[in-house]
Amino acid sequence: VQLVESGGGLVQAGGSLNVSCVAFDDGSMVYDMGWYRQSPGKGREAVAISGWDGERIIYLDSVKGRFTISRDFTKKTVHLQMNSLKPEDTATYYCYADTSPSTWGQGIQVTVSS
Repeated sequence: VQLVESGGGLVQAGGSLNVSCVAFDDGSMVYDMGWYRQSPGKGREAVAISGWDGERIIYLDSVKGRFTISRDFTKKTVHLQMNSLKPEDTATYYCYADTSPSTWGQGIQVTVSS
């Protein structure tokens, strides 16, 4: 599996951004997928995870009500819509697939200015 991210960028606080991830996979994407993030000096944290069937979804407490994860199994993509962005959301966002071993995207920058 190979994961390729797109989107992200720079936005003012209160704005919105979307990040997307395409999974280049010959199979049926029967694994959890989601997004992690890492900012300088901090560890990588799970932001939003979607279960293999798209039904079980987990969000980081600090993004609940602001971020929405969705999967398109036909297009083999996972999206993260980020609304009401805050400066503390600034980080490199990584797409993740719970394959064996785990698969990570290259990372994409999201910067929120105050």
